Amino acid sequence: MADGPFLRALFRAHLWLSARLMPLLIGQRDFETVLKWAPLDAPTPYQGLTSSYIVTRVNRTVRHPWLMRDRRCLREGLLGFRFLRMAGFDPELRFGVDSKSMHAPRLSAHCWVCLDGKPVVSDSLPGMVEIYRHHADAAKARAA
Repeated sequence: MADGPFLRALFRAHLWLSARLMPLLIGQRDFETVLKWAPLDAPTPYQGLTSSYIVTRVNRTVRHPWLMRDRRCLREGLLGFRFLRMAGFDPELRFGVDSKSMHAPRLSAHCWVCLDGKPVVSDSLPGMVEIYRHHADAAKARAA
């Protein structure tokens, strides 16, 4: 489907609804369940939309979080990854931890989305050590 007003309206409605339901559906679920919101095999109904349009809309949709305030990057990352995949792109969802928090009562973690090796939704923070990369190639390597 070519980029046009109908495709953009459908995309915006789907993104808005997904952003509102996500906090309720992932809540305090385990990591594996959370990653189901970032499917590696997804249909591509939004093919034709540019990555910059998708990223801009994701950022605009989640700019005032009333739920998941303490996990804002997770919400942005999951939505960014999910909708970039649904537009036919091949993003990476990266996770990192702050090495200084390893012995603290609460681990400090962060996630971000890269496209062609460049951050597009959030970015790695200073002191972060990447611990996991969610990507189609990594899933194929694990299966082999």
